[in-house]
Order: sequence, then structure tokens, then C-alpha cells
Amino acid sequence: MRRGKRYLKCLELYDRNKLYSVEEAVQILKKLHAECGPKFDQTVELAMRLGVDPKYADQMVRGSVVLPHGLGKEIKVLVLAEGEAQKIAKEAGADYVGGEDLINKILKEEWIDYDVVIAVPEIMPKVARLGKLLGPRGLMPNPKTGTVTNNVKQAIEEAKKGRVEFKVDKTGNVHMPIGKISFDENKLVENAYTAIDAVVKAKPPGAKGKYVKSITLSATMSPGVKVDTALTLRKLQEVAA
Repeated sequence: MRRGKRYLKCLELYDRNKLYSVEEAVQILKKLHAECGPKFDQTVELAMRLGVDPKYADQMVRGSVVLPHGLGKEIKVLVLAEGEAQKIAKEAGADYVGGEDLINKILKEEWIDYDVVIAVPEIMPKVARLGKLLGPRGLMPNPKTGTVTNNVKQAIEEAKKGRVEFKVDKTGNVHMPIGKISFDENKLVENAYTAIDAVVKAKPPGAKGKYVKSITLSATMSPGVKVDTALTLRKLQEVAA
């Protein structure tokens, strides 16, 4: 695979084979962005390789986490509900609120101009028709991620603050955004630790052996920076204690 000059220059600025602390990894990403990064505000991403086989139900990893400093972008929230729940959703700041009318619009127009879909349990039998469209895009409401709930107000507030859903892929990896490269270092570090901790706590009962195999931080157009997994997990344990 051919790499561009900008990417190759980035590789010269740090040791790609070395393991760094989360704090050091964020510092390196900041340096790469300043010296060889693109002009736009890159998204910082977390990748974790897990010791699970998601084809087994008891090894599926899925959940959501509210990042303390958000994602650095406006989150558009769509709420599917009926009756009083629609009024609550509108007052809580949802961008789009509706019931069967919005479900039909999504089906007919393949409309996906939103970032999060929240639904009340009562309407889920109707929402099920959206599975083929919303599922592959990670937008399908799910109780495990807090997007199927009767507490619509709280769900909207969390989504607006920067709640991120995560789900292990077929190869055992979890990917999620944790902010923008323009964030202060401390904010990116806190978001990173919060996201990693959420994945660790989502360890499924069927996981055997080493659960977190590797952690990498990267930006949209930068090479990845390897994070010291043992050190990171130890720090999380110290904080929890």
C-alpha cells in the first residue's frame, strides 16, 4: 500500500513500535497534527483489539459511554415516540420528533440525516421495520446502549453531551471517536480513559484469557500510536480503588 508524503513524514516523528501511555500518545498525535497533519480538525479515534469471538452470543461486546468532554460536534437526535413522550422529547431539545410518520419517511426516503435515534419501548415493534436501514449504520435503537428507554429526557441529554455507542466487529475490534484534535490534551486524555474503561466494564461472561489485547490512538489521517495496555489498565484500577 502506497503512503503519501505527509503520512511518511509523520512516521519519522515517533517510534511506531514503542508502547506509550495514554498521555504520551495524545501528545504525539498533537505533534503529528501540527507538523504533518491536514488543515481540518481531525477526529481522534480509539481502537481496541479484544480477546473475544463475537460470533458467540456470550462474547458480544456492546454498550455506550458518555464522554466527559463530548465529541466536539453538534449531535442531531431523532426521537421515535408517541403521545406525551413526544412533548417531553421536544422540550428536551431533540432535533426531530415523531412516530409512524417519521418511520415511514425513513423507509421511503432512506432518510438518515441524524446521529442518534432514541425510541420508547412501546413503539419498537414499528421501529423494527427500520432494522435493515439503520442497523448497518449503527443507528438502530437498542436497550443495551440506552437508546430504547422511557427516560427520553435523560437519553437526549446524554446524546447531546457526547454519548458514544460501541460494538465489537467481526474481527474482535472496537472503534470509537473520542473527540477532536483541537481539544486540550487533558480533555482528550480524560475522554480516552473514560472510553477504555467503558469497554473494559463491558467484558462479556464468555470472554476467556486476555480480554484487552491492544489499544491504539489515532487521528483521521495519521498513523496509529500504540498504547501500553498493561499500564493503562493498571491506572484505571488505581482510580477505581
